Amino acid sequence: MAFWLLKTEPEEYGYADLVAAGRDRWDGVKNPTALKHLRAMVPGDQAFIYHTGKERAVVGLAEVVSHPYPDPEAGDPRLVVVDVAPRGRLAQPVPLAAIKADPAFAGWELVRIPRLSVMPVSPEHWERILQMGGGLAP
Repeated sequence: MAFWLLKTEPEEYGYADLVAAGRDRWDGVKNPTALKHLRAMVPGDQAFIYHTGKERAVVGLAEVVSHPYPDPEAGDPRLVVVDVAPRGRLAQPVPLAAIKADPAFAGWELVRIPRLSVMPVSPEHWERILQMGGGLAP
């Protein structure tokens, strides 16, 4: 099992939208590096959902529930998507400022390459963010 971070604009599609859907396609990714990460995902992988824009925080967890497949709406076989399902909201959002303030995250893509929309999360970073967020909300 691998860990990932998926970025989204909450005004367009936030974690609450994923919860309401129950399962949804993670699409709209065009960056070659982010697409490479999407292609590496397998069912059972876990992902943080990160709200960009004004919020800039990790807010919830999701599970990858499909293998990558060509985006049926893109018309370009190079663009892939995966299906994800919500697995819980963090007890408290973990803001980007708190992540940047922690030296343990200095080499992570979220800090180094802030525009990357899909990125791996090391098991150590995964556990640290869960801890910073107080675990899953009841």
